[in-house]
Amino acid sequence: QVQLVESGGGLVQAGGSLRLSCAASGRTFSSYYMGWFRQAPGKEREFVAVISRSGDSSFYADSVKGRFTISRDNAQNTVYLQMNSLKPEGTAVYYCAAGASVLSTSVRRFGSWGQGTQVTVSS
Repeated sequence: QVQLVESGGGLVQAGGSLRLSCAASGRTFSSYYMGWFRQAPGKEREFVAVISRSGDSSFYADSVKGRFTISRDNAQNTVYLQMNSLKPEGTAVYYCAAGASVLSTSVRRFGSWGQGTQVTVSS
């Protein structure tokens, strides 16, 4: 298991930017593919972005493609989510997650989760 701690959330106006960070500790960070998910009140947790173990591949939900960028620094055991052109519908708790098997965008494939960080986008 790997322990994950997110940071960087907050309140931002529509059109603004935020950068989320997720610090990992425990087993070897580079052995995990890493993802970001979000959950709005009353809704299911949904996929946002995922990055491969080496960082050379990434995939995004259609709703954030072109605006969000996922990256990782294996030397610092950290994964990031740069969020630009934020929209009010992006208001949610954002979770970092680690997966150990085949790279996936499914919640069920991620075995370790952080506690989440709140992002609120005002209109």
